[in-house]
Amino acid sequence: MRIGMMADLYTPHISGVTNYISLSKSTLEKLGHDVFVFTFGSDADADDEANVIRSPGIPFLETGYHFNLRHTRQARNLLRTMDIVHVHHPFVSGSLAIRYCHPYLIPIVFTSHTRYDLYTQAYVPALPEIIGDTVIQTYLQVFCRAIDLVIAPSNGMREVLTRFGVDVPIQVVPNGVDLAPFQSTSTAFDRTHFGFTKDDVILIFVGRMGPEKNLIFLINAFYGLHQAFQNVGLVLVGGGPELKQLKDRVIQLGMAKRVHFTGSMNYQDIPGLLRMADAFVTASVTEVHPLSIIEAMATGLPVLGINSPGVSDTIVPEANGLLVQSEDVAEFTAQLARLVTNHAERKSMGERAAIEALRYDINVTSKSILDQYATAIANSYGKKVGLRTRFIRLTERWSK
Repeated sequence: MRIGMMADLYTPHISGVTNYISLSKSTLEKLGHDVFVFTFGSDADADDEANVIRSPGIPFLETGYHFNLRHTRQARNLLRTMDIVHVHHPFVSGSLAIRYCHPYLIPIVFTSHTRYDLYTQAYVPALPEIIGDTVIQTYLQVFCRAIDLVIAPSNGMREVLTRFGVDVPIQVVPNGVDLAPFQSTSTAFDRTHFGFTKDDVILIFVGRMGPEKNLIFLINAFYGLHQAFQNVGLVLVGGGPELKQLKDRVIQLGMAKRVHFTGSMNYQDIPGLLRMADAFVTASVTEVHPLSIIEAMATGLPVLGINSPGVSDTIVPEANGLLVQSEDVAEFTAQLARLVTNHAERKSMGERAAIEALRYDINVTSKSILDQYATAIANSYGKKVGLRTRFIRLTERWSK
């Protein structure tokens, strides 16, 4: 099968979506399929990865995003040789998939990875919430009706799409994770490197230091915990636009020796950092399918989170972690205290977490994705080429 992955941005940008696309691509290739990534970027972004087709675009600040409203002719011609196209960002890549693939009856699959409504609130606060939601809702409704298959990585995300008025069938297929590095018994990071001792209880978060991760809330809750327990530490792993603000807040609260920021880390170092810790904590409510939580679970860490789509699909309260029902600092702090003081419960939940992480193994989820591809391709057989399609094909030939 020839599979085209379309994404607005790809490596070297680091995110849960780009990591998933890369992992999915390599796994499907090992299964014998030809996988191509169609994205935007400059020559400086090119690496040794085969079959990554980057069309040029205008760089947007320091985000790693390059903006363009079309792919190169070479990319378009190659795209038309695909058996199926999988869209991972709905707006630019999604509209281009419809433009380039519909006239050639190539089925289009879309995975909704992101809570775009919450990201709009976090990054465009000047835009009234009702306007942002209306624009996203209208676009997603029209877009999802125009394609062949919609996939949600979690039941929670399917419910979000339904609330936005998406009225086509939505299949739930979790984004897979390469669990092997996290199940390994290789050496953990030395906690003394961060100023902690073997008797300290270390809490860890891994992810982007951005407003969508709600890290000010997490730091404020940890401050309350630290007032009662001196043998606790918090390690925040990752880089992002809020890093300086978060560091300043920690200094302001007098916790510079108890909260450690690693900055951006190589992905290969994440398993060792997780093995150093005693529990994983997150206050994010924007997750769709929280890969960092699953990776922590695979390492054997219990997880504390806030009830929200994605997070509540992954954490089973009292089994593999703890879940608070709202963004209430006092409640969250109380559950932090429970994690810190109840060693037997923490160990038991961590053991259960490692077992439940197995269902997210990339080899399992990739087979499910291939089944969905096969269904979409089968359903596309027999579609008629209409007058509009013939016209678009003709104009494409003239433009060559």
